[in-house]
Amino acid sequence: MWSTESTNQIANISGYFEDAYSIFVTENGDIFIDNDIENGHRVERWLSKEDKFEIVMNVSASCYGLFVDINDTLYCSLQHHSKIVKTWLNDKSMIITVVVGESSPSDPSIKITFPCGIFVDDNFDLYVADSGNNRIQLFQLGDSTGKTVAGETSSNPTTALDCPTGIVLDANKYLFIADLMNNRIV
Repeated sequence: MWSTESTNQIANISGYFEDAYSIFVTENGDIFIDNDIENGHRVERWLSKEDKFEIVMNVSASCYGLFVDINDTLYCSLQHHSKIVKTWLNDKSMIITVVVGESSPSDPSIKITFPCGIFVDDNFDLYVADSGNNRIQLFQLGDSTGKTVAGETSSNPTTALDCPTGIVLDANKYLFIADLMNNRIV
């Protein structure tokens, strides 16, 4: 870890990580890491105040995106299963719920393909970098039907995306997209 005001490393967090695809850091300094170990896939949390790791989610594939919302719900985008799952971090049973991406829906606004980056805003609306469909989908709280907010099928199709992989919404509600195959940030 580095301070924003220095080029000197202030901490080195070591653990056994294999094929870590994503990371998320909370305001209190806890770090969530996707970890594909030999016997399965899991998300681990490094507790900054205790300097130790704990398993917080067991999943069936790599998490290509991680996000923790303001209610301590952890979200994971399972790219190879084309779905987003979540678990509440205060529930030690680690029950996983599918948020988006049930198997083979016929409605294209529900179907996501190879999701990568995810972002959950203060209204608990979920933004998904739907890389296989070259778009950003917005799933509002309680609604399984997505709305395309960027990409070819959006209401503003001027922004053509090619494999979006990352997404961030800033405090002013501006959307920033890592557009992988176009080699740009939109």
